[in-house]
Amino acid sequence: MDRTLGVATAQGFRAAGVAAGIKTNGKPDLTLVVNEGPTTHAAGVFTRNKVKAAPVLWSQQVLTTGKLKAVVLNSGGANACTGPEGFQDAHATAEKVADVLGIGAIDVAVCSTGLIGERLPMDAVKSGVDAAAKELAHGKDASLAAATAVMTTDTVPKQTAFVHADGWAIGGFAKGAGMCAPNMATMLSVITTDALIDPSAVEPALRTAVEFTFNRLDVDGGTSTNDTVLLLASGASDVAVTEAEFTEALTAVCADLVAQLQADAEGVTKHVTITVNGAANDSEALATARIVAQDNLCKTAFFASDPNWGRIAMAVGNAPTDFDQQKLDITINGAQVCKAGGRGVDRTEADLSGRDIEIVIDLHAGDGTGTILTTDLSHAYVEENSAYSS
Repeated sequence: MDRTLGVATAQGFRAAGVAAGIKTNGKPDLTLVVNEGPTTHAAGVFTRNKVKAAPVLWSQQVLTTGKLKAVVLNSGGANACTGPEGFQDAHATAEKVADVLGIGAIDVAVCSTGLIGERLPMDAVKSGVDAAAKELAHGKDASLAAATAVMTTDTVPKQTAFVHADGWAIGGFAKGAGMCAPNMATMLSVITTDALIDPSAVEPALRTAVEFTFNRLDVDGGTSTNDTVLLLASGASDVAVTEAEFTEALTAVCADLVAQLQADAEGVTKHVTITVNGAANDSEALATARIVAQDNLCKTAFFASDPNWGRIAMAVGNAPTDFDQQKLDITINGAQVCKAGGRGVDRTEADLSGRDIEIVIDLHAGDGTGTILTTDLSHAYVEENSAYSS
């Protein structure tokens, strides 16, 4: 993976990021990504939150065609819980992009991120589209500009690309630092490829990649109203790639983006990996790992570098899975602090002084396994989210 490359790496794609004036601080806040073909196959995975932002509703609607020629994204406002007027704003944004590019509004996906409950300043959005269209370009600088303009509480842009020796590529960006939980565990991500793949493989490949990457990150248990991952395929490399090979590469790209999301989570001081083995099935293993990842007592212990395995055992006991507590094992950074449901080695043998914490839980109830990535709960996280306004 090459993190100096991004969404405008694959052939057939141009991108831009500009300051449209949506944010009051003058920072970049509007991104435009354009697929110039020859193919325009696309797929999306969206939030499962029952409260969906207007851009999500719009993009779900246009993606019923299985094609996209452009994506416009803004930060500085979520356009969520804004009623019919908010949906009209999303539609108007797509129409503006369509007018500037000479395409149809049905070809344009819309994404937004920021404060919920406020309508967007549409004059700024529309003038931003004009500005972004003039800046559209291929390559590193355009990729970085696009990744930067979608940031809210992110401290750094997040992008990556995979370039195959045969001449095809996958690149993309993601943004998200808080309100990240499974289904999906990001705010916004756009991924592009110039691989020549069967149109019927685009959506299955994306769903598989998302399931094993974005859906395995849980920063704070909050599934956003705006979560969107989009995949656009131009076929411009003219290199045919099998569904299996493409899915593997796409999953690797998504995994790299998720690692960057975890590293830049709000207030993060610890990168925590929670693996559950020995569950009745994989689904129950993942459910158990998520319970631990979301538990505030566990997360504050992580922040304190405290190997308090009792909190982990408590959280495991609240998970929707059956197991014999007399067989429960918990290992923290290589130290088996809980063995057969009771005390194992002294907890001081678990060194949590570094940034990475690895927790392995064995239920001894089956062959199921699953891993969730999470972070700690720090003072900085509380301060960030007690004053969030953009």
